Amino acid sequence: QVQLVESGGGLVQPGGSLRLSCAASGFSFRHYAMGWVRQAPGKGLEWVSSITNGGSSTGYADSVKGRFTISRDNAENTLYLQMNSLRPDDTAVYYCTKYPDPVWSGRKFEQRGQGTQVTVSS
Repeated sequence: QVQLVESGGGLVQPGGSLRLSCAASGFSFRHYAMGWVRQAPGKGLEWVSSITNGGSSTGYADSVKGRFTISRDNAENTLYLQMNSLRPDDTAVYYCTKYPDPVWSGRKFEQRGQGTQVTVSS
């Protein structure tokens, strides 16, 4: 059974940083592309970033490009999202996602975790 467990969220001041983690289990992590999506209060899901199974290709939403970095450790079955220069409009629940293939481009994610809250406020 696929399990995706996010951690690392919290309250941070504007301009601050957070590192989200996603512990994956129940599947062969190194064979699948992974990603992050977020949902702000009262809004729909927004794609944030994705990474191929081996980590060679990544993608970012324009709203986070240059500030967020996605990475993965296939030996530890863990996905990361380093978030720098955080802004109030980054406030959202952040979800780890799993794709059905090694690549993410042109695909939709098939599963997501329970999410971790990120609040950016002074």
